[in-house]
Amino acid sequence: MIDNFAWLLLWGVLVGLDLASVAQVMIARPFVAAVIAGLIVGDPAMGMTVGVVLELFAFEVLPVGASKYPDYGLGAVSGVAAAAGAPAILGTGVGVAAGLLVAFVGGWAIHLMRIRNGGDVERHRTQLDAGSVAVIARLHVRCLGRDVIRCLLVTLFGLILAWAVRQWAPLNVQGAVYLGIVTLGAAASAAVMGVIRLAGQKSVQRWFVLGLIGGFIGVILL
Repeated sequence: MIDNFAWLLLWGVLVGLDLASVAQVMIARPFVAAVIAGLIVGDPAMGMTVGVVLELFAFEVLPVGASKYPDYGLGAVSGVAAAAGAPAILGTGVGVAAGLLVAFVGGWAIHLMRIRNGGDVERHRTQLDAGSVAVIARLHVRCLGRDVIRCLLVTLFGLILAWAVRQWAPLNVQGAVYLGIVTLGAAASAAVMGVIRLAGQKSVQRWFVLGLIGGFIGVILL
């Protein structure tokens, strides 16, 4: 991981910026972010594994307006860095757990950044109301700069965490397997709840849940 530190750091910054500030070409999706991180560290299979699990968690997110949500893209980069090189059954839980921690730190950092951006706008309210193009441009640049700093710091934290996990994770084989089972179960639950919420009206949600239960029973009986 150390050999690819600069590339992972750069990729993390690009992934974090894609979430809202720049481009928005979907590289901030956990699966995409994790697969590219896996290619960088030479373990694309682990990248896909960690990415799929974190993508299930991301299904629960509804990023509308000023809603608070974790930055699963940055979490995916860190999670892959933590788990790369390990067998899937042993590395998945560790990688996803590390990724979730970084994702929530990234979400907290987004909240702080929004507060700073809002304060900056309020301090220039008079000029903005007057339609000052120069002030608008400066505010855009400053807000973008804050997001670059956020992405850089969160990615750096995630890579340091990944290095520490690889060095000192106190898990034996059994513990790693149990952690993997727990994270997979939590991911599946988050994904189901996210889909149910997106189903819309309560009557639609009820039919969806009934269909899900029926399908599950059918699989068991077959």
